[in-house]
Amino acid sequence: MLNAVMLEQTVQIVSNERNTDLYFRLVVRASQIAPLVQPGQFAHIRILPLRDALLRRPFSIYQVSGETISILYKAVGKGTEALSRMRAGDELSAIGPLGHGFTVPQAGGETPLLVAGGYGMAAMYLLAQRSPQKGIVFVGGRRRVDILCQEEFGTLGWDVRVATEDGSHGEKGLVTQPLLNELRLNKGGRKLFACGPTPMLKVVGKIAEEFNVPAEVSADEHMCCGVGVCLTCVIPIKVEDGWEYQRTCTEGPVFDSRQLLWEVTK
Repeated sequence: MLNAVMLEQTVQIVSNERNTDLYFRLVVRASQIAPLVQPGQFAHIRILPLRDALLRRPFSIYQVSGETISILYKAVGKGTEALSRMRAGDELSAIGPLGHGFTVPQAGGETPLLVAGGYGMAAMYLLAQRSPQKGIVFVGGRRRVDILCQEEFGTLGWDVRVATEDGSHGEKGLVTQPLLNELRLNKGGRKLFACGPTPMLKVVGKIAEEFNVPAEVSADEHMCCGVGVCLTCVIPIKVEDGWEYQRTCTEGPVFDSRQLLWEVTK
């Protein structure tokens, strides 16, 4: 089933500036799409100057403000390199909001624990912003330059805990270690939300199972069409009589971690 409400719109760039040494922050005016965005959803962008590039590129929606949406991206290929050279006033084609997003925590409910690896932070900001129940954000990366949005989450009133593999910022090691340390306090009433590389998501899923904590994870898969037609982003999901493939772009990208068949997931 396709997303109930999604629109294709020509959007105008408001700003496109370097956010960190590795990442850019793109702000576009998307008056029709912006009011519909839910945490964890994404936009599928076509970079109009690349006339020979037919496929769109999926980007998590980082922030929404009025009629604008913001995206964090890294220039890693032909498409994002071209995007990084675009300026205010230039136009892009966008389809959105797409996908099944996160469940926003309720006031007085479970304490949310957000777990993000690198660029995964971009998909978590709206969830933290719209959650009346504040919690802890665990963010990890290989090096200090991979850590995104730390100050922004702190400004929202969240407890931000950082881990880097080389120890250049925060605790040395994987982001799942401080998460484990927190869960071992056995405070109860917690729920995990995670976005990042698949290996990290698998570990978060196993930790959630070990501590009997509910968890929602945003699957990291290549999405070509973004609307459920091409089937390149399918992942195995448990169902009553076994398992079946479901589309990350439509049934996901956010799934209950207990649904994911990790031993089959590529």
